[in-house]
Amino acid sequence: MKNATFYHAGCPVCVNAEEEILNLVDPRKVRVHTVHLGQSTDQIPVAEGLGVQSVPALVIDDNVLHINFGAALEDLKS
Repeated sequence: MKNATFYHAGCPVCVNAEEEILNLVDPRKVRVHTVHLGQSTDQIPVAEGLGVQSVPALVIDDNVLHINFGAALEDLKS
C-alpha cells in the first residue's frame, strides 16, 4: 500500500481538492494522511522539506503534485 500526504490550509480551494482527491483515491491502494497547515503550523517545515511550495498539494513518495492554487507556503508562515 502506498502512503500519501495531502497538505492544505482550509481554504475553499483546498477543501474542494481534498474532497475530490479522497473520492478518487482507492483506499485499498493508497492511504492518504491529511495535514491542515493552518492548524498544524509545525508541519510547514516538513512540507517545505518535501518540496511543497503551495497548497493544496499531494505528496506521493517523492513526487509533489501541486493542485490548483489556494495559498503559498510562505503565506502560511505569518
